[in-house]
Amino acid sequence: MIPKSELIINADGSAFHIHIKPGQLADIVLLVGDPGRVGMVSAYFDSIEAEGQSREFRFATGTYRGRRMTCVSHGIGTDNIDIVMTELDALANIDFNTRELKPQHRRLTLLRMGTCGAIQPDIPLGSPILSHVSIGFDCLMRWYADIDKINLKNYEKDFLRFMDWDAAGLPRPYFVRASQKMIDWFSSWTVMGMTISAPGFYGPQGRVIRLPLAMPDILEKLENWRFEGRRITNFEMESSALAGLAAQLGHDAVTVCCAIANRHEGESNADYKPMVEKMVKTSLDTLAQFA
Repeated sequence: MIPKSELIINADGSAFHIHIKPGQLADIVLLVGDPGRVGMVSAYFDSIEAEGQSREFRFATGTYRGRRMTCVSHGIGTDNIDIVMTELDALANIDFNTRELKPQHRRLTLLRMGTCGAIQPDIPLGSPILSHVSIGFDCLMRWYADIDKINLKNYEKDFLRFMDWDAAGLPRPYFVRASQKMIDWFSSWTVMGMTISAPGFYGPQGRVIRLPLAMPDILEKLENWRFEGRRITNFEMESSALAGLAAQLGHDAVTVCCAIANRHEGESNADYKPMVEKMVKTSLDTLAQFA
């Protein structure tokens, strides 16, 4: 039995942070960073059966083209993904009455829809980028046992060598692949690539405002690294934790992000809402078709 101190359940029977009750969670879960984006996504639903919010965690459960879906906001960063993914899995696989593991595993299908910064010059603004492999600069998954079950050691070894990583004294990244099933579903209309999940928006993504960087030429190096015919395509802040936790917990997950900036070209588009809405609608249609 899981102690009350480890899995906190609210008085109304909902998960501590995300305030979702077990019966309110669909098998298809849509993840967005901005709480305001939950309303944008759920506006496409045919009907809404439940919704709520606590802090940055907002949710809505309803149906889209006959498929039951839950949209949840997670805020910014892999630390928030640790909270949301753990509580979603608990809702699916822990009996909240007995605090014991359910006898039959429930597998969730999770799609994170976000925004990102492209780093390759040939990726136009507005491109939907699929995180085939996520590179965790965040170190979250190294706090859990058995990381070697998900970490792509051949990618890691070549990356550390090419980047001269250890000389900069930076935390060691990990490399994790998204669900192959979901990669197949989304590959026809996305740019497939490798995504860096950074533990910050500025220094960890190579931005210099006032403080110098431990690796001043990091953007150039990242742009030029190649492995098994793949290249790093973009920066964001959550995909590695999502892919890693989902793989360890037995769920299917992938991240698709709309490129609203291009770091190589020094360009950005602050009016990106129409591009994100197009990505969201296409994502919902893809899930309705395949999930």
